[in-house]
Amino acid sequence: MEDKTFELLEEMYVEFSEFRKETREELQGLKNDIIRIENGHGKKLDALFDGYKQLTEGQEEIKSQLKELSSRVEKQDIQITVLKGDKKAAK
Repeated sequence: MEDKTFELLEEMYVEFSEFRKETREELQGLKNDIIRIENGHGKKLDALFDGYKQLTEGQEEIKSQLKELSSRVEKQDIQITVLKGDKKAAK
C-alpha cells in the first residue's frame, strides 16, 4: 500500500512539475506579447499625437491669416465708405 501511495505521489509530483513548467512558458509568452503590443501602441500613439500637434499648429496659422484678412477687409470697407461719401459730397 505504501508503495502505491509513494508511486502516486511521485506521479503527481512529475505532473505538477510539468504543469508548472508549461505555465511558466505560457506566462513568458504572454509577457512577450504584452511587451510587443505596448511597443506597437506606443509608436501609434506617438504618431497620433504628432499628427494632432501638426493639425493644431496648422489651425492656429489659418486663424492668424483669417484675422489678418478680416482686418484688411474691414479697412477696405472703411476706405470704400469714405470714397463713396466724397463722391456724394462732390455732386
